[in-house]
Amino acid sequence: MTPDQIEKLPYRRNVGVMLVNADGLVFVGQRRDNPEPAWQMPQGGIDKGEAPEAAALRELEEETGVSPELVEIVAETSDWIRYELPVDLITKLWKGRWRGQEQKYFLMRFKGSDSDVNIETEEPEFSAWQWMSPADLPGAIVPFKREVYEKVVAELEPLI
Repeated sequence: MTPDQIEKLPYRRNVGVMLVNADGLVFVGQRRDNPEPAWQMPQGGIDKGEAPEAAALRELEEETGVSPELVEIVAETSDWIRYELPVDLITKLWKGRWRGQEQKYFLMRFKGSDSDVNIETEEPEFSAWQWMSPADLPGAIVPFKREVYEKVVAELEPLI
């Protein structure tokens, strides 16, 4: 794709979840599709007609097994946060329909225990998981999403 073609592509709407435990640590999963260290918070697309909050709760359960009853929504980012995909990934991901994503993140307090987390879901996205300090999140994500994580941490960490 040419730079002009890429510039005309829209952004995919997406939600993310900053799930925090009682110790103020954030859930991250190691992506199955990346052999390099690529820890990320749960995230996913918004279905047609679905509200962002509902999408966030659905994605959290689909990726972690954590049901809506085990979380309390504390806050959400004030704006959608955009990122651009690296050029070599644009045609590989989503069949070249989007140039990147614009994401709304939700801060959720986890009211369950570690035994309530189950990443062996119907369509697993993570090969491992852990609790991580919010300050360490930007350094754990793939580089092209780092700025998103910096913005999310800056806005939501004070509310943890």
